[in-house]
Amino acid sequence: MRRLDNQPVWYIALMIFSGLPLFLSIYQIFQMNWLGVTIIDNTYMYIMLAGYLSLVFVLYPAKGSAPHDRVPWYDICLFAICAAICIYFAAHGMKIRHSGWEYVAPWLPTLCSVLLCLLVLEAVRRVTDIAMLIMCIILTIFPMVAEYMPGFLAGPSYDPLTAARLFAMGMSGILGIPLYTVATLLIGFMLFGVVLMKTGGGEFFFKLAQSMLGTSRGGAAKISILASTFFGSISGSTVSNTLTTGAMTIPAMKRSGFSPHYAAAIEACASTGGPIMPPVMGAAAFIMASFLNVPYAFVVVGALIPALLYYLGLYVQVDAYAVKADLKGLSRAELPSFIQTLKEGWQYLFVIVVLVYLLLTLKLEERAPFYASATLLLLAACKKRSRLSLRKIVELIVDTGKVVVQLVAILAAAGMIIGGLSFTGVALSFSGEIVRMVGGHILPMLIVGAIASFILGLGMTITACYIFLAIVLVPGLVEFGIDPLAAHLFVFYWGVLSEITPPVALCVSAASGLAGSDFMKSGWTAMRLGAVKYIVPFFFAYNPALLTHGTAWEVTYTVFFAAVGVISLGSALEGYLIGVGIIKNWYVRAALFCGGLLTAFPEGYTTIVGVGVVLGVALIGYFMAAREAQRSPA
Repeated sequence: MRRLDNQPVWYIALMIFSGLPLFLSIYQIFQMNWLGVTIIDNTYMYIMLAGYLSLVFVLYPAKGSAPHDRVPWYDICLFAICAAICIYFAAHGMKIRHSGWEYVAPWLPTLCSVLLCLLVLEAVRRVTDIAMLIMCIILTIFPMVAEYMPGFLAGPSYDPLTAARLFAMGMSGILGIPLYTVATLLIGFMLFGVVLMKTGGGEFFFKLAQSMLGTSRGGAAKISILASTFFGSISGSTVSNTLTTGAMTIPAMKRSGFSPHYAAAIEACASTGGPIMPPVMGAAAFIMASFLNVPYAFVVVGALIPALLYYLGLYVQVDAYAVKADLKGLSRAELPSFIQTLKEGWQYLFVIVVLVYLLLTLKLEERAPFYASATLLLLAACKKRSRLSLRKIVELIVDTGKVVVQLVAILAAAGMIIGGLSFTGVALSFSGEIVRMVGGHILPMLIVGAIASFILGLGMTITACYIFLAIVLVPGLVEFGIDPLAAHLFVFYWGVLSEITPPVALCVSAASGLAGSDFMKSGWTAMRLGAVKYIVPFFFAYNPALLTHGTAWEVTYTVFFAAVGVISLGSALEGYLIGVGIIKNWYVRAALFCGGLLTAFPEGYTTIVGVGVVLGVALIGYFMAAREAQRSPA
């Protein structure tokens, strides 16, 4: 990303093009109407594109060798063309809606449609990678050749100009659910995340984690887990979470005795929990709520228990490693005071409580982050240390714009992916074909879904991967009787797994760079530490009680045994069981692993068998440890 701080003209442009859409979003979401103007949805989204999509060509160079300290003439041209096209469409929003321009339009809006499609493709190339671009190009061309495709891929075709109009002016293309979600929901949460960081929230949560877990064995790694949980649950990002918290936690872990590859793996696994951890989670969770047509609070509540199980498994393994390596915690003198930390930063916890209350109780999904941001800014103004000057407010607007710019480019392209599948009707036939192939069996369908999610996650962003699979695969899972939220979360979880799984493993790559460790060694360690994330999706797919869908007894029973199973799995993977000690025999660890799987699996008879196996292994391990202690010299 280009730095524009030393270019006053472009910095002012960045402030204006970031600030005006942000102001407009507040105007639209709060339905102010004090300007005497009612803005229809497509006009509103075109203005958002004019502000944020056009900035892609200013902030992101065309290629790595392009100048990063100035904006070349061709990027200025693309910036101006993009802004002009989007403003033209915004000015004709009513005519587009009522005159059917997506099917038949004059030559100028048709030309603008073609150019806008090309600009979106170029924008997504700049902010992501070639794999995402290739996927977008294939599905952009697909509606033009669908009638020539074989079998279930066949569908109605459109000429290139009609296809371009559908993509640019239809409500199932660029202006589809992904971009609408950004414009109505996500922009507020992106603002809240930036406000939290600008007022010192990141530092507070790190100090809070230090004060809570620093003195425990392996405390530096546990700080990493808790700090990344706090940060990731707000930011919803993975790599940025790794780079932000990892810069502080990885050196601390290495100083306390953790090997570089293990420290990198811990941070990578902790950071990849961000997109699955409420209350914010990330872009995909908001789009999930839109696909399901449910309040965002419904997704938040359902996603909480699986996320906690994932972090429980990670914590158990870190604790076991600390015992085996005899790693002590940090001294209290090295750590901040818990009470003093709360006194200095209570407002950050208070505003999180406010946000959760607004989301879960008052159901104000669109307005909640703006109220929370305003509350935090008012509280921050009461303290000199966190008070924002005029310059910092400008930086806040600019930083929010930088975050939203990348998201808008990705989700505008994701809208084209949805459009390419929707215009031809292939999305439903594709899902039906997968159902037919697996022969009506749930487990093969879940395995196919897991593999497809993982492979797509290797080459696409988490959000784009989820959107594609929500269109082509989730309907098939739901057809099998799987709970709709469970189906969506299943493909989402498996899409996120590519972040810690070699050969791509972007979070591991970032963490190993900070730790100075071998990438592949860190990657395999991260896979082991994050093993619960590979398994939990199968659990809640079979029993949605893990998503709180059931009676109070069903949820309590299922969650309790799932937690016991996850503790057993983590203990088996690391070779240490609380109350028993270190388990060296691989066959005992294998039995404990199988017992943990059976215990956590949400079916009555498997749980009973699993508990029996775990208890048996615990007894065997205890007697083996006692015998070894007797043989050891005093």
